[in-house]
Amino acid sequence: MKIVSFNVNGIKARLPRLLEYLAEEAPDVVCLQELKSADDGLPVRDIAAAGYGAVWHGQKGFNGVAILARDAVPSLRQKGLAGEVGDDQSRYIEAEVGGVIVASIYLPNGNPQPGPKFDYKLRWFDRLRARAAALLGEERAVVLAGDYNVIPNDDDTYSVSAMAGDALMQPESRAAYRALLAQGWTDALRTRYPHGGVWTFWDYQAGAWQRDAGFRIDHLLLSPVAADGLIDAGVDKAHRGREKASDHAPTWARLRGG
Repeated sequence: MKIVSFNVNGIKARLPRLLEYLAEEAPDVVCLQELKSADDGLPVRDIAAAGYGAVWHGQKGFNGVAILARDAVPSLRQKGLAGEVGDDQSRYIEAEVGGVIVASIYLPNGNPQPGPKFDYKLRWFDRLRARAAALLGEERAVVLAGDYNVIPNDDDTYSVSAMAGDALMQPESRAAYRALLAQGWTDALRTRYPHGGVWTFWDYQAGAWQRDAGFRIDHLLLSPVAADGLIDAGVDKAHRGREKASDHAPTWARLRGG
């Protein structure tokens, strides 16, 4: 089972690239982030025609997450996270596919920091950890896949100095990520590449792609049951270099069973 996390940075603008990816790579599960579309504007028919069932949690112009499954319809378990009254941002969706519980996550960016956006990021992390703890309690194969907007380690970025003031690399952001891992989750890509140097995001500006000036913010965290079945993990980097591509590359883990 190949499970992919893919921030598409606008599903309408990126639909040709997404359909291309589905046709070429045939992943079993794809967790999408940053759809930037309300539910009534989502390309449901196009995705179905590509052979994928889906559950969606859209939002007009911002955010938005989804889970796609090849030749199957994901069984929806939850939209959104508990813990903050009035928070209507579409950043979390959870479903079951082939016996595996999968969540698609779009964690807040947090910039500029310090400030209310960074405070919201840290509160959202707290809420995610609460949900993650409950999922671990089910003692099943679980994959938390998404754009976490956190650069966990210095070797997860092309330049520590360039990112030093960014919310993605603040000590509080890293501490929140480490606290999540400490519950018992395995960072699939880090397990495969323990010395870092693997990027999942390259900005559109300043020739970042051409200079390979990227960093790693897309992560797939595996519960102990899922981690026992980990075969491989990686980044489909070539798809970032295509015309009108997302600024993120599809990031994946392959598991036995499911």
